Amino acid sequence: MDAAWIEGLTGSPWLLPALFALVVGDAFLVVLPSETAVVALGALSASTGSPSALLVVPVAAAGAATGDLLCYLIGRRIGPDRWRWQREGRVGRAIERVRATVHRRTAVLVFTARYVPFARIAVNLAAGAGRVPLRRYLPLSAAAGLAWAIYNVAIGGLVGSALREQPLLAVAISIPIAIGLGLLVDRAVAIVAARRSHRKVNEESSSELE
Repeated sequence: MDAAWIEGLTGSPWLLPALFALVVGDAFLVVLPSETAVVALGALSASTGSPSALLVVPVAAAGAATGDLLCYLIGRRIGPDRWRWQREGRVGRAIERVRATVHRRTAVLVFTARYVPFARIAVNLAAGAGRVPLRRYLPLSAAAGLAWAIYNVAIGGLVGSALREQPLLAVAISIPIAIGLGLLVDRAVAIVAARRSHRKVNEESSSELE
């Protein structure tokens, strides 16, 4: 039954369009498991040969870039604080942090935020609201989306390669590994941001004393 279920899933013509839509939606709804889906398909690709990683990567990357662009356009047309969810909670705090630096650190923010859901929304909205030139933003977003897709497929692929005879187990193991790595990245970004904020406060205090 498992083999038939996997064959039906990986052979479905709707699989890659569904993946694209899921990744696009994750640009706005962080509860959507886009990373989980990409990792799982990477594991299946390595363990069963289907779907091909050569298809999963560009589809996931295109979905990531499309979702980020839509978020950027919302920021550009509407602004980063029109709706309540943009002003409160983790998204609101993240937007406040990146608005002042999005022009100076566009590449760093776009690449690092791709792996942190709330930060990703904040950076794309702030980039649009701050009028970061589209000719500068688009290549960075596309490159970040491609790197993100390769990273997640590779995680699943490593586990899937080791468990070729047990594709479901490969998926079950690769997903928590990806989630754990994502939490580490999220924590690392938070620590760096806190240190930058602390250093800025100290510098401002020193300037006032002088």
